[in-house]
Amino acid sequence: MPIARDTKDRKKMSVSKTGKNAVTHFKVLKRYDGFTLLEIKIDTGRTHQIRVHMSEIKHPVVGDMVYSNGKNPFGVEGQMLHAKSIEFMHPSTNEKMKVEAPLPKYFEEVLKKLSI
Repeated sequence: MPIARDTKDRKKMSVSKTGKNAVTHFKVLKRYDGFTLLEIKIDTGRTHQIRVHMSEIKHPVVGDMVYSNGKNPFGVEGQMLHAKSIEFMHPSTNEKMKVEAPLPKYFEEVLKKLSI
């Protein structure tokens, strides 16, 4: 879904026919009661892309105070988004690099609450 600056709120982005191409792929990893853990990969890097696309399909990111109408059922600070890994070409050696990071503690705690 293409993304452009929101016409009503200049601080936000929104899905718009006149926007720039934005491609987001997602895979369901686990379903909970009222929540879903996703693996998301983006082909493009538009501003707020994941947050805008998830909100557009009525599945906003937990803790996203901008695109979820202020809903934050777990009281997390910030969005429950985590960059599990990133790949890039090293600028000096031209070697392909991959960096991985574990889930933050607060993210794991919310997943535990959902599993009960």
